[in-house]
Amino acid sequence: MPKPDAITFKQLRAIRAVAEHGTLSAAAEAVGLTPPAIHTQLRILEENLQCRLVDRGGAKGARLTAEGQAVLAAEHTIQNALEGCLQQVRALRNGQSGVVVLGVVSTGKYFAPGLVAMLQKHSPDIDVVLRVGNRDMIVRALQQQSIDLAIMGRPPRMPAVILSPIGSHPHVMIAPPDHPLAGKDNISAEELLSQTFIAREDGSGTRILMIRYLDRIGDGTMYRFIEMGTNETIKQAVIAGLGIAMISQHTVTEELKSGRLVTIEPEGLPIERKWYLLQREDLVVTPAIATVHRFISDLQGSFLPTL
Repeated sequence: MPKPDAITFKQLRAIRAVAEHGTLSAAAEAVGLTPPAIHTQLRILEENLQCRLVDRGGAKGARLTAEGQAVLAAEHTIQNALEGCLQQVRALRNGQSGVVVLGVVSTGKYFAPGLVAMLQKHSPDIDVVLRVGNRDMIVRALQQQSIDLAIMGRPPRMPAVILSPIGSHPHVMIAPPDHPLAGKDNISAEELLSQTFIAREDGSGTRILMIRYLDRIGDGTMYRFIEMGTNETIKQAVIAGLGIAMISQHTVTEELKSGRLVTIEPEGLPIERKWYLLQREDLVVTPAIATVHRFISDLQGSFLPTL
């Protein structure tokens, strides 16, 4: 029976050299062996496969048999596969290939797809998996180590993370253009707190920021708010006149440009925060993760929506 597991790269290199150079002596010189050594490699290969691979001698020198041509084709396939493997290994070591899971809080869905598209253009061999969720979901994913990097506005206390600020993150109070407070200067706390506020679900970073702001200016004054699950629903509710809302400016750039929404600015608004790119302190940073981190950091927030 043939013994394919006994075939070595040296044997395959010998048959390729014979096919390329036509004689055992020329083949031996090309690979840095003696003719007897080339002969030995071919003989062992033929014994392993139990067939003749090379017709030796004659006016035309050494020629491959049909079986030898089949082995040569396999040798080419193996060499191509090895070269592809080596290229992939080099890419992995250089951070040009791999998989990186990027978690982004819900507010970031307005710029995250564009950012991932930029990453894919810059490093097409890195597969960037985008996961979007509210702040609690992204923090939980960090705790469970199911994401590699995260973009959010307020870092978690646990797990311990390494932060890199990547851009400004203003929060504004939005209203429909015909709202009584639209365009008004010196809006008092009483005037603001008499409004109905539309807030994100519990666990949202934007909701936490809004409640802290209203509690601070109200000093215990009660206010009314309606909970809605997405930024899109909140925007439509404000446009319809159901109330006003604090929201990331990056989620309403187009509506503010078109005039469908306006900002109202009582004291203390807008609230300037930052976007952070973060990772767990104990994260094993692969070259691919390092490449993605460096690319996002170097953009310095240029991917963020602007008015």
